[in-house]
Parts: sequence; structure tokens; C-alpha cells
Amino acid sequence: MTGAEIDFAGVFKALPGMVALLTPEMVFVDANEDYLSNSGRSREQLVGHYLFDVFPDRPGDPASTGMRNLEASLRRVVESGERDSMALQRYDVESLDRPGVWEERYWSPVNVPVLDENGAVVLVVHRVEEVTEFIRARGGLTRDNRTPLLEAELYTRARELQELNERLRRAHAHEREVAVALQDALLPSPEQVRTHHAAVRYRPATSSLNVCGDWYDLVALSGDRMAVAVGDVVGHGLSAACVMGQLRSALSAASRAADGPARALEVLGLYARSVEGAESATAVTAWIDWETRTITYSSAGHLPPALLRGDGRVEFLDGATDPPLGARPEHVDRPEAATGFASGDTLVLYTDGLVERRTEDIDVGLERLAAALTHHREAEPETLADALLSDLLPPGGVTDDTALVILPL
Repeated sequence: MTGAEIDFAGVFKALPGMVALLTPEMVFVDANEDYLSNSGRSREQLVGHYLFDVFPDRPGDPASTGMRNLEASLRRVVESGERDSMALQRYDVESLDRPGVWEERYWSPVNVPVLDENGAVVLVVHRVEEVTEFIRARGGLTRDNRTPLLEAELYTRARELQELNERLRRAHAHEREVAVALQDALLPSPEQVRTHHAAVRYRPATSSLNVCGDWYDLVALSGDRMAVAVGDVVGHGLSAACVMGQLRSALSAASRAADGPARALEVLGLYARSVEGAESATAVTAWIDWETRTITYSSAGHLPPALLRGDGRVEFLDGATDPPLGARPEHVDRPEAATGFASGDTLVLYTDGLVERRTEDIDVGLERLAAALTHHREAEPETLADALLSDLLPPGGVTDDTALVILPL
């Protein structure tokens, strides 16, 4: 049987356990038979309705936090594009037969995103396991013969776990803020180098787990020359930001002393071996000489720069690609290539967050970049930078940080 022959709607309805589909705005799209049966709601009472209109929080009960916790979990899934498993929750439900009467219920929820080809969250799978009867059946009774001991123990532990998770999330959010601030301080300001102005952009990832490994640099060389570079450090958070700063500074210094981009990357590669966390970092640097109208470049495992010609053609500078920094156990001279340019051409350097998508080949992303450059070829550098970010970054949020340099030639 092929996938096209499978009745996925029928499979969804027959799934064991309570499963519902929600929009990113938390509106019901569908629910399987177990969800309908255990919630006591019909499909008509769910589909098209806001989740918390159907299942509001119990009024007048300060201990009832189920709705707030569930809403926070769903928002994390929509914002991060990652699944979120919740601790045991007490989430009371109003009886349909007796309005105003609330039934004490316990649930174990898991929320999982459904992503489109651009990585945007289009649906959330909301799976719930009700454990109310299990808790009551297995728990003994306290002295007042009313509250099950196991129920109280599990609920207390679940609340403690929930509070711990919240503290960890706040700590991660704080680390992200510090890392982004450090990244901003370490990257050079987008001022012109002599008479040449480059448009630069840095966009941190939406998730705190993917931020602060990308960088760019612009260096004035002797004569009417400039070195432009971008790079990507494997890792995230403060550690990646610190490694990024070290590598950027080292390449900036090497470029001022080396006789070409390949030699500058060789020096950077040797330095990277002594920096913890710099393993497998990538970088590409291009040296532009306006007197000879030549771009000389070298790449350490990085995506190729794009050269937008005045007539709209796009050439990827992939003639001098080598492994990432520190990847070889022994020193080997890095390759170097050169190409000419004309007045009106534009050089574009970028990191993988601009073009890579988890569900497609990298060539598709490069073709998308080329098409966008051709489409916006008449735009000024600052406008072109904004247009590329708008056209190429996923609408649901950036899943990897992105650095972009646009230099008119």
C-alpha cells in the first residue's frame, strides 16, 4: 500500500489516546474519537472554537493553573517550532450536564508542532493522556478520607517539576539576551570602509538553542582594497558568541598581515585548533581590489559568496572551497581563486541560516537566493538586504541565526 492510498483522516480518528489538531492561534481543527469521548464534547463543539473558550479555567480557584500552563506550553511550541512535554496537570472541566459544576481532572499533555517546508508552524498536535481514574484508583486515603495520597504526591511533584522547568526557561531566556547583546557588541558597526559602504545584517534565531554562532567582518587593506568575511561557529549561546568573537578578531588581524585570503584562513585554522569550541567552524573571506577590478577569495567549508552581475546574472564563487577550520590533522595550503568584476556588480556573503532548510537540498536554497538577487537587482544595498531577509527567511521565525553582507562594487 502506498502513502497515497492511506486514509490518513481515518487513521487520525482511530488513533488511541486523546489527540487534537490546533492552529497556531489555538483553535480546534479536528479531534479524534478518543478525544471527543473523553472530553465529553462533540466535534461541532470543538472544531472552529478557541481551545480555552471550550475548556476555560475553573473560576475562583487560585490553585487551578492548568489553563495557564497549557497556554504557555502551546505558545512555546508555536514560537520555537519544537515539541513540549508537560508535567502532570490538574485541569478541571465543567460538566455539560450540570453547568457550574466542575469535575477535578488530571492530565499528561504533549504538544508537537507540524511544520511547513519553510519551517513555520502550521498546526499543533495536542495529545493528552487522562490519568484521573488511575490516580484515584491507586491512591490510599488521607485521615479525612477524602483526598487520595498518591494524587496529592503526584500533583505536588508535578507542580515542583513545572516550577523548575519555568526557572530553567527563564534562565535560558536570560542567557539568550546576554548572548545576543554580546554578539551585537563584538560585531563591527556597519560603517563604510574608506569610500565603500556595505549593508550588513544579523538576525538571531528565534529559539534560544540556536543563537550567536554567526559573524561578519570588514577590513580595510592597503591601497583601494577591502577584505570581507563571514563565518559560522558550531554551537549556541554564550560559548558560541565567545568563540565567534575570538575567530572574527583573529581573522581580522590575519587579514591585515597576510598576503592573500587563503593565507589568512590558514592562519585562522591554526589558531582555531587552540580554541575550544572552534572545531568545524566555517568561514569564507573575499578580498576586493578596485584598482585591478578583481575579487580573490578562499573558503573553509563555507557556502560560496554570490556575485550579482549588473545584468542580473548570479555567479557563485565556489572555485576555492576547502574543509572547515581545524578539520585536517596536519597543515595543508588552502586554495585560492580570483574573478573579475565590473562597476555595478554586487558581492553577497551570507551564512547558512539564509538559505538552508531542514527538508530540502542546499542547492534549492542557493537557487532561491539567486532568484531573489536577480529579482531585486536594481535595489540599493540596504533595500536589497532587507528584501533578501524578507524573501528568504521562514515566515514562522528564524530557526538558525543569519549573517548577511552586501557590498556594491
